[in-house]
Amino acid sequence: MRDTLDNLLLPVLAVALALLLFGLMVALAGVDAIEMWRLLFKGAFGDVFSLQNTLQRAAPLMMTALCVALPARAGLVIIGGEGAMVLGGLACAFLPMVLPLPADLSGSIAVCLAGALAGALWTALAGALRALRGVNETISSLLLAYVGIGLFKHFVEGPLRDPSSLNKPSTPALAEGLRIGGILGTDVHWGFVIGLVGCLVSGLWLFWTSSGFSVRVVGGNARTARLVGLPTTALLVLACGLGGGFAGMAGAVEVAAVHTSANASLIAGYGYAGILVSFIARHHPWGIVPVAILFGGFGAAGSLLQRRLGLPDASVLVLQGIAFVLILAFEALRGLERERWTGWLALRHMKPRTTAQERAT
Repeated sequence: MRDTLDNLLLPVLAVALALLLFGLMVALAGVDAIEMWRLLFKGAFGDVFSLQNTLQRAAPLMMTALCVALPARAGLVIIGGEGAMVLGGLACAFLPMVLPLPADLSGSIAVCLAGALAGALWTALAGALRALRGVNETISSLLLAYVGIGLFKHFVEGPLRDPSSLNKPSTPALAEGLRIGGILGTDVHWGFVIGLVGCLVSGLWLFWTSSGFSVRVVGGNARTARLVGLPTTALLVLACGLGGGFAGMAGAVEVAAVHTSANASLIAGYGYAGILVSFIARHHPWGIVPVAILFGGFGAAGSLLQRRLGLPDASVLVLQGIAFVLILAFEALRGLERERWTGWLALRHMKPRTTAQERAT
């Protein structure tokens, strides 16, 4: 019960305190904090248009957060989801250029799977480097993200560039039949459903299957996992590959549903925001869903804050940064509290050693 309350209350407290500190910051800048809070939630959930915009932004956040959460369950800190996402979008745009695809549902599935495969292979490389060569996965995944973004820009502005895209280099637009439309005529595309199903299935896999349990054992103690015969190398690469596959799928969905081609608009920071979403959700796939919707709403409200209060559109990034720092601080405090609690229990149950004379007496 104590752990459950911590898992629920600490993220909520971190977000609430972040909103309070953000309000104090804008108040110091001469902006009404109460009006800012009202517009923040109005721009996120105030009407049907705002809600659709929020859910649309939440779709890639759910998938990029899984790129962090799944490897984290295996004990790895992967922060290179941005690279996997843009390469997934590039693969989605590239496949129809080299392979004729039917302009129907099967073609849409094919381009999305191409993006997922590209992201999986790219992120699995960080897991393989960690498992086989001992390379720190946090640094390698971040560097791979920069390399992936560089490759993306090279191909979009060079070999794969559409000559008709003058001011904004882009790949040729996807055919109409390959694009992903909205759900029941709304602006919320089917990528939201893909992200939602991905979170639900990932949670079932982690907590209800033997392979998911094996991944969590490796994350708990890799040495123990090796002693009991678990294939730790394969499990680490699997966790990274699955996470990267979801990030690549996010890029493919953004191309097929939003941008219709691969261009610089795909580099929107969703991969980095997914790190925050995963940490606040405590790397739980089911917890990612509400957190992604909340932060998708914050992103959707940025333009409203700019129009009504004169705040920069990127001011919501400050809010996200404050929330990230607070959740890390609360995690550190939680670890210290757990150590004190464990030590107190150990001392309480420790039996004093007695001499033979004392026992005889």
